[in-house]
Amino acid sequence: MNDELLFADDHEDESVEYQGTWKILIVDDEPEIHAVTKLALSDFEFQNRNLEFISVFNGEQAREVLLKERDIAVVLLDVVMETDDAGLRIADFIRNEANNHFIRIILRTGQPGQAPERDVIINYDINDYKSKTELTAQKLFTVVIAALRSYRDIVAIDENRIGLEKIISASANLFQTHSLENFIQGIVQQLSSLLGGSRNAAYLTCAVAGPHPIANNQKHSLDNLFVFTGQGEYQQAAGKALPAVLSGEHLEACRVALIDKTLVYADEYLVAYCDSNTSCGSLLYLSGLPKRLTDGQKTLVEMFSKNVQIAFDNIMLTKDIEDTQREVIERLSQSTEGREINDHYIFRTVKACRILGKALGLDDIQLNLLTSAAPLHNVGNLCSPTRALYKQDGLSPEDVQLIERHTEFGYQLLKGSNRPLIKVAAIIAKEHHEYWNGQGYPDGLQGENIHLYSRIVAVAVAYTILRSDTAENQAWSAQKTLEHMQARSASQFDPNVVAMLTDNIGKIEDDTLDWVR
Repeated sequence: MNDELLFADDHEDESVEYQGTWKILIVDDEPEIHAVTKLALSDFEFQNRNLEFISVFNGEQAREVLLKERDIAVVLLDVVMETDDAGLRIADFIRNEANNHFIRIILRTGQPGQAPERDVIINYDINDYKSKTELTAQKLFTVVIAALRSYRDIVAIDENRIGLEKIISASANLFQTHSLENFIQGIVQQLSSLLGGSRNAAYLTCAVAGPHPIANNQKHSLDNLFVFTGQGEYQQAAGKALPAVLSGEHLEACRVALIDKTLVYADEYLVAYCDSNTSCGSLLYLSGLPKRLTDGQKTLVEMFSKNVQIAFDNIMLTKDIEDTQREVIERLSQSTEGREINDHYIFRTVKACRILGKALGLDDIQLNLLTSAAPLHNVGNLCSPTRALYKQDGLSPEDVQLIERHTEFGYQLLKGSNRPLIKVAAIIAKEHHEYWNGQGYPDGLQGENIHLYSRIVAVAVAYTILRSDTAENQAWSAQKTLEHMQARSASQFDPNVVAMLTDNIGKIEDDTLDWVR
């Protein structure tokens, strides 16, 4: 039999090219087998990738390599080494202990009687079983090609699965910034896999949805584009300007795609323009792609460019509504305060509410409701007589009664709405002066009969007021304020909320933390 290896071109897959090498692990206690295998496959090439050989000579060495190298494509595994079943134990280790279901396992044995093929195929999750005597160079080539095709397809399917999971998990809350990021990452990951396995991608926009958004700019300038999300070598590039991420030919391709509103692709990368109704447009950049894109692949890119931008435009519109709502609430709450407060009062109150609420186990939706509604706790002051609110001398009993009625006024203004935010704001407006011991107003509620949101706001507001300069008083120190709050734990304030205040006082006092987020 002719043992000469025929290295024919693999025309079926020549339109798809991958970067790097295919890792082949050789596990055999005979050095000659390693040398012959490497020689027979020395000129091997599949989809423009050569083979990278890793040689080990026993089961222990194989286990170490398999745990360290998670991207091995094929293992050529001897059955009989230090024990008669050493190779079978490694096969079991790969699937059940290393939990690697991607690597293709090819068992090779010089003693087929030691491990009958039928029993091995049935009892072990292997992909091929060959006697060393039948593995000519031609057959070895065929076996490795088949194994690599299988490995490639399994990895592509898994990439699609991960991408789909990201899309599904993000879709429930798509109109939140972090969900949109997962959504785009998921689609990019699926698209990259379908185009041949690109690991590097970046989505670039001039309107970043975040705590400090970049204003929309209709000028088609690369300086206005920033990385919204990225993967591969661009994973850490979020927030960076495009010229700081790309340069030379790649940056010029982005300029052409942005100005001409088109798809630009070259041997190793592509740039797709994503048209927008609300901003200057966005770009999708992928590198490490096949040298030749088919018409079907180009259609996929165009579909992505259109649909991902629709999702991004929707999140920007939703964010604009949320920002407008937040600004209206903040301006309204500033106008309702009956005392002179510093500019940071509302921000510090919201920050304290978020930290305390998170410490008490509120989820993201509950935290957003709490922090959005908290600034309206004194909205009832709009209906209170100004002579009592701004009176400079002592308050009469009648004045105190008038001021206390702001809780009822606030509740009457806000009650009856079906909107969750307004419902929460109504509860807080009415209850934020109720005491844990039942001695508060307006209804003398006690303990957990007071809504948790109201108990949190009561602590956050009291702490913030004492820590702020007013016309009547100079701000207290953090320590004095904390001691004051602790002294009123279980009387005025919920002891659990005061305990969380004590545990998180460092975060609340840390001015480097974002007050709102």
